[in-house]
Amino acid sequence: MLLCLSIDHHRIDLGILERIERHADELAAALGSLRAAGSSPGEPAQIRGSVPLITCNRFEVYLQVSSETGIVDAALDEIARITGLSREQLSRAMAVYLGGDVAEHLFSVSSGLESAVVGEGEISGQVRKSLEQARATGRVSSDLERLFQLATRTSREIKNRTELQSKGRSLVRLALRMAESRIGDWGSARVLLIGTGAYAGASLAALRARGAKHIGVFSPSGRAERFADSHVIDPVPASALDTQLGETDLVVACTNTRDPLLTSDQFARTTRPGRPPFCSIAPARSSTPRPRLLIDMGLPRNIDPAAAGVPGVELLDLETVVKHAPIPELSAEAEARKIVSEAAAEFLAGRAENAAVPTLVALRDHVGDILQDELTRLGRGSGADPAVEAALRHFAGRILHQPTVRLRELARAGGADDAARAVELLFGLGSGLGAVDEPDAADTPRDPRILASCGRRESRAASVTHPDGEASSLTSPPD
Repeated sequence: MLLCLSIDHHRIDLGILERIERHADELAAALGSLRAAGSSPGEPAQIRGSVPLITCNRFEVYLQVSSETGIVDAALDEIARITGLSREQLSRAMAVYLGGDVAEHLFSVSSGLESAVVGEGEISGQVRKSLEQARATGRVSSDLERLFQLATRTSREIKNRTELQSKGRSLVRLALRMAESRIGDWGSARVLLIGTGAYAGASLAALRARGAKHIGVFSPSGRAERFADSHVIDPVPASALDTQLGETDLVVACTNTRDPLLTSDQFARTTRPGRPPFCSIAPARSSTPRPRLLIDMGLPRNIDPAAAGVPGVELLDLETVVKHAPIPELSAEAEARKIVSEAAAEFLAGRAENAAVPTLVALRDHVGDILQDELTRLGRGSGADPAVEAALRHFAGRILHQPTVRLRELARAGGADDAARAVELLFGLGSGLGAVDEPDAADTPRDPRILASCGRRESRAASVTHPDGEASSLTSPPD
């Protein structure tokens, strides 16, 4: 069974989300090895695969579990223990997706439909990176692999077929648009970029699109020089950071850090009164501190909020940017959601088809054994004619073709158990051929907190009554 634990900007204050993301690595490891309360160490692990998805607006963990029983409660206990937040706060903030709703949610997230700026393009890259990182830890199950790959394909299809992502929407572009009233001349403004990750690359592209030319980059992890070389900007070493802060008109911070990287003291001691500004944030008077605009796109925060109290400094943080996110174009969003629904349905059908793999393998093995017996019998006489053997193998393939097609179709329609029973009755191949690890919907315990969606989509998705009909391709049997 697929399960997603989601805490995002739709359901929680960004300040609380920031507290959670300070412990992102520890939480991801803990949630990837959960056990329900009361389970013994000797019992098989409930978690068969996990992929964390952590961005500035969401903390999510996608799991493949043998059973949902007790997992949500165990997750709430772990998150509360690690973050110090109350279980009640977390229970209200967490949305839980099961089965097919996991696919629709991830595809919506990957396509930018659940972002603060609907249609923003960075999230699809973050989804791909999450899968790559989970692969490196060896925690990705085959079903999660297929799920995330299809999420990437769905995002690409939405980009190609709709106008949702055509205008380069992103939080950093929105932040820079909000900054335009403060930056008189982008070509002369001095800009310092903090961070070298994927979001830094997007920020750099957005800055250049507005005409920024004097751009430096600082990396707390020491990767500034490599990033600067590949993007043709100036690296800023740690020893020159304070000097650069004093000469900068705009700071765009977008790196991963547990605690604020830039402090109010740094901005206070680098204030230089009487210098003419490179941009028209404030009049050029000798008694006026050089004006600086700080854009903090990090969560957890990259810049100490107290920096906003330093004379000449204005701070634009993520929470402020999110509040100014525009209303999406409804037609493009509706078209994108239709594509998401179709992709989720295909994922479900594929995974349902996958449940017929044991039946198909047993049937083919049965026919193959009969064929081999006949070939052996022929070989005991005058020797099997190669042409006869080829004809028999071709005949066996022809006999198997139509039943194989029908069994796949039956499984895709949710009839994998019926297919197994039919093969069992016709060929006497034994019981349990169609058994899969997923419990039937009627046998699945329901958690009252389980939501099929969050925010504006709750009422639609909450009516889903069969969350267990997940799907994958027929290329491999279920885990």
